[in-house]
Amino acid sequence: MGEEIGNVFFGNFDIRFGVWLIIAFVCGLLIDRFIRSRHAERLRKKLDRGDKAFFQGIQHILSNEPDQAIEQFTKSVKINSDTIETYVALGHLYRSKGDIERAIRIRQGIILRPNLDKEIRLRAIFDLGLDYRKGGFLNRAISAFHEVLEDDPNNVEALEQIERIYEDMYDWEKAFKTRVSISKLVKGDHRHILAHQKTELGKIQEKNGDRARAEKSYKKAISIFDKCVDTYLHLGDLYFNQQDHKKALSTWKKVVDVAPQFTFLAYKRLEKAYSTMRNLKGVEDFLRDTARKNSDSFTNLALARYLYNKGETDSALNKLNQSIKSAPSFLNARKFIGEILLKEGRNEEALEAYKDLLFILDFPYLKFQCSNCGYRPDELVWKCPQCLKWDSIDIIKPSPSDLPNGNVSS
Repeated sequence: MGEEIGNVFFGNFDIRFGVWLIIAFVCGLLIDRFIRSRHAERLRKKLDRGDKAFFQGIQHILSNEPDQAIEQFTKSVKINSDTIETYVALGHLYRSKGDIERAIRIRQGIILRPNLDKEIRLRAIFDLGLDYRKGGFLNRAISAFHEVLEDDPNNVEALEQIERIYEDMYDWEKAFKTRVSISKLVKGDHRHILAHQKTELGKIQEKNGDRARAEKSYKKAISIFDKCVDTYLHLGDLYFNQQDHKKALSTWKKVVDVAPQFTFLAYKRLEKAYSTMRNLKGVEDFLRDTARKNSDSFTNLALARYLYNKGETDSALNKLNQSIKSAPSFLNARKFIGEILLKEGRNEEALEAYKDLLFILDFPYLKFQCSNCGYRPDELVWKCPQCLKWDSIDIIKPSPSDLPNGNVSS
């Protein structure tokens, strides 16, 4: 389900961002211990003995020089081997460089220390889980995060890491149960996440041939959150594959009411239906009803394809012109209108249509962007590959003024 991004420290984050997490963590612990310790003076002397190497390490981190930072921190721990925070920083640095084996050994060494502060020990176990996860030892990572939860049942970070691992393993049932636990601890609306997880479970069940359980999972997803577009699409697919075309159409049609901007996803299904359905009246009713509710460029294109297949060429061209008028950069509509004109022998009109087409050949009509982190995927996905948020990908449609040469006549 995308790269492992979103670890509390570094993960696959850009190292410059991870730098600030290390500094905040290390310095915060040092200051906190200095203020709270009854032996503050003794701690100060220990820091003094190794402070040159330690603070040189910090400077190398600020300069984005992880190798030099590791060298200085290593010197620091040789001078002052009982300063836990330096080992923590070293562990983070090794993980950021991909040296998971060393990061794990450092973390295990911290955990085995006698009389270790409980909070530091739990953090070390959590970090060990992150190391395991980045190293691909997913079951070990889950065990580490569960160990954290044994001492701190309300640790949301650990629960979120477990959920992400289950999602990476496509174990959607356990991911769903983990999200339920998270929803009891974190305020907010978790329904869309739970619905997506049930939908993903349904996809796997359907792929395995268990259509009855898949249908049950899809319906459960809708009962949890009735605005999950992906659920309606796949439930409709399931009905269509069972030859229940009426149910398929009525299910896909709900996308129009739930999220009109994603109706074009249902049109791909409809085009597939042309070759297998004997009675296409339901398709025509679907398209005309959608056009009345949401007359966007995709709807007009879909209706044009249907009308042309039906033999109503002039009506199809009319719909295509409406589509281009509302979205001059819509490449698919421009290509289709040219194809129709050439087949009809209207070569001069086709030449004029393709003349306009040249201005926008390299200009994508549909672009997508995550509203949470700004990531721009090449295609529509329901979960952002970068920040791992569900339903954060929005459609960015260009305006006519965005075209390379301004407005194109239609």
